[in-house]
Amino acid sequence: MIRFRPKLLDTLPGYSRGLFANDLSAGITVGVLALPLAMAFAIASGMSPAAGIWTAIVAGFLVSLLGGSRVQIGGPTGAFIPIIYVIVVDYGVQNLLIATMMSGVMLLAMGALRLGTMIRFIPLSVVIGFTNGIAVVIFISQIKDFLGLQIEQMPGEFFGKMEALYGALGTVNGPTVLLACASLAVLVAWNRAAQKVAWMRRMPGPLAVLVIATAVNSLLHLPVDTIGSRFGGIPQALPSFGLPEVTLGTLGKLIAPALTIALLGAIESLLSARVADGQIDDRHDPNQELMAQGAANIAAPLLGGFAATGAIARTATNIRSGGRTPVAGIVHALTLLAIVLIAAPIASHIPLATLSAIVVVVAINMGEWHAFKPDELKRYSNNYKIILLGTFFITVLFDLTLAVEIGMVLASLFFIYRMSDLTRIERVPLERYRGFEHYYELDTLTRPDGSARIHAYRLFGSLFFGAANKLDALLTQQDGHPDVVILDLEKVISIDTTGLDILQTLHRNLSKRGITLILCDLNAQPGSIVARSGFLDTLGEDNIAANIQEALIKSQHIQPGKGPEVSYV
Repeated sequence: MIRFRPKLLDTLPGYSRGLFANDLSAGITVGVLALPLAMAFAIASGMSPAAGIWTAIVAGFLVSLLGGSRVQIGGPTGAFIPIIYVIVVDYGVQNLLIATMMSGVMLLAMGALRLGTMIRFIPLSVVIGFTNGIAVVIFISQIKDFLGLQIEQMPGEFFGKMEALYGALGTVNGPTVLLACASLAVLVAWNRAAQKVAWMRRMPGPLAVLVIATAVNSLLHLPVDTIGSRFGGIPQALPSFGLPEVTLGTLGKLIAPALTIALLGAIESLLSARVADGQIDDRHDPNQELMAQGAANIAAPLLGGFAATGAIARTATNIRSGGRTPVAGIVHALTLLAIVLIAAPIASHIPLATLSAIVVVVAINMGEWHAFKPDELKRYSNNYKIILLGTFFITVLFDLTLAVEIGMVLASLFFIYRMSDLTRIERVPLERYRGFEHYYELDTLTRPDGSARIHAYRLFGSLFFGAANKLDALLTQQDGHPDVVILDLEKVISIDTTGLDILQTLHRNLSKRGITLILCDLNAQPGSIVARSGFLDTLGEDNIAANIQEALIKSQHIQPGKGPEVSYV
């Protein structure tokens, strides 16, 4: 059953004036911070600054209104920059909007089908690899505006970007470089000083450097690109509602980009919500959060926006500023709306070099660079290093989607190999059970010539397709010719259909030679698949035992060469 219950409904009972004051203050603070970030991320993604702002307004409002977290702030994020840029270059803006809406439908379906917890199945090595890779791609994407290079259209893929940047080095703009470096220095210094100076914490660093750089540019009229010179400013009006033209052919070719947006949006939003939980001592609803993200990505393109997800930095700022309910996120969206309707003309003077410096700092801060230190890598296995570094380099050099796919395949293969390596079978010496002689006759263990009449084996681990070869020795049964083979499965945690087929083949091979197979100590999952598959009926309940002792008791009644003949259809 689909469960739809936004976190806002849980916070309204008992909502007080004090909570509203805190949410109002936090919402305004985050709204002010979101303004420069939304514009910077949009420009870096190949979109207009207005598209970034309306993404933050529409998506931010819906994520807070419908989401499964108390404090999540939604909007455009740095992680989307390489994905959105490539889609814009390869497919165009209109198709980006369609892909975004398709990703919203996917996210809604993921939440409705309660797949939120499955996002956590992605290994940490893959997450760190593609996060650091995205940070590098974002950094590279800002070189053009940071240096003021004259490049008409930046290619979407890595090698094309490098070629274009190298070819345009002769067009470096001195004033742009000076302004970008100054903006970077001021931003870093402001962020550090804000940790010690109380009044500086009230104004986020990105906004502070944006105000300072815009004021300097307005006074000195620097020869640098601005939002006004490149985009014509930001419209001081509400966007018109528009539905992109959609054809079946278009939908088909946009499935892969839409899936990429959906997966990255799901990962980042749930990661952000999970981090926030630890800071406010709460527990988010991952499925509700995915449905809210889906609604946001469906609605944003209809009002001039594009892809959005939960923003870790803005969510953390919301928490530090005192926000404790979704009302803060709603106030953040309304704050942005008020800024657009009142102060949009001022944005025309914002230098693109300053926005580039802001994105560079975001890229540097989002990467977990300590994971690449030699001392850190030494702590982990070669499998971990291969997955981490492989995902990183494929993200940078080729494509995020390909990187995640290969990372997951490598992680799965290494896991299968490890689980296969842990699965083993060993012979059980029956002499240790002589203390149970009052249950059966000792001479039933051996024949008059001293050869073993009963062989017992214990299987450890998981009997699945990756460990099917572990029973090869029993299938050939080269070790003597017993009357009974006991297979102790007490240490087997699971059996898949391939493992079941191996057991059936073992039973069939032994039966042809007149040898009886007895299974004992079946746990819940192995016992369930043995029963459901009909193998229990074929084997016979008399050949299922609770433990080895009971199996030995059953074995003393089995006559030599009396194993049943069986066949499988």
